[in-house]
Amino acid sequence: MDATPKRQFDRAAEDLGNIVNLGHVNFRVPDQGLATTFYISGLGLTRDPFMMTGTNNMWVNAGDSQFHLPTGPATVAEGVVTGLIVPDLDALAERLEHVRADLPGTRFDFRRGADVIAVTCPWGNRFLCHPANAERLGPYRSWIAYVRFEIAQGAAEPIVRFYREAMGALAQVVASETGAEARVSCGHHQTLIFAECETPAPPNLDHHVQIYLADFSGPYKRLQDLGLRVDETSQWQYRFLSIADMASRAEIFRLDHEVRSMTHPMFGRRLVNRNPAQAISNYRAGQDELNWRMG
Repeated sequence: MDATPKRQFDRAAEDLGNIVNLGHVNFRVPDQGLATTFYISGLGLTRDPFMMTGTNNMWVNAGDSQFHLPTGPATVAEGVVTGLIVPDLDALAERLEHVRADLPGTRFDFRRGADVIAVTCPWGNRFLCHPANAERLGPYRSWIAYVRFEIAQGAAEPIVRFYREAMGALAQVVASETGAEARVSCGHHQTLIFAECETPAPPNLDHHVQIYLADFSGPYKRLQDLGLRVDETSQWQYRFLSIADMASRAEIFRLDHEVRSMTHPMFGRRLVNRNPAQAISNYRAGQDELNWRMG
């Protein structure tokens, strides 16, 4: 009989909850040329070669998530920060410096920190770019890791309750340097963060997030029971705008959620990610595509 102690595993560490993927983050942009310069040439991301290939919208791949960038009056989501994982901070800084000359008169800027680059897009939306770190951020080289929202004091607890009870998500309140944060799991190493602050910026509903659910109909019914407006889109998708207090049903925070089922025809679609290090001057055959997952 084998007397060797069996290794103990934390099985709960692999739980995802009902939200299994942060599919995309949406910003309206008034100029597709400037958006291409920023998202593709600057951040080093990849335009989806199969969908939205015209000049009135652009889908941009980051791992297996996307930015959706329809043409329109600029979405300026004050109080919102999107966290990106990038393959190489030094290479990112070089690209951002290179595109600076192509973005004059805009709000574009970036600042290098010890282990992060804070970037502002041409219209004022903010990004924090982190180097790949499997232990802290998951096994990814290109990835939308989180979206962080400013919320009012005292809102973190009821937001966590909403996502747990209405959406079936894994959520918890954690302490941070600036106060309480509601952290909602949106899949493997993807998080919606709601951070309490003294003067939160008002939400902009031109900015929305899209999530995939394992249990699609349960949250739909609970949202209706709460009296929240649910917009019908298709058999596989619906939208809602309000995060509500589960007891009083009062609105806590406004955020446009585009909700899809795992039976949605686009769930799990393979997204092409280019290797942003490839250039004419240093081209290496066979390395055009980025392996955005760590092996």
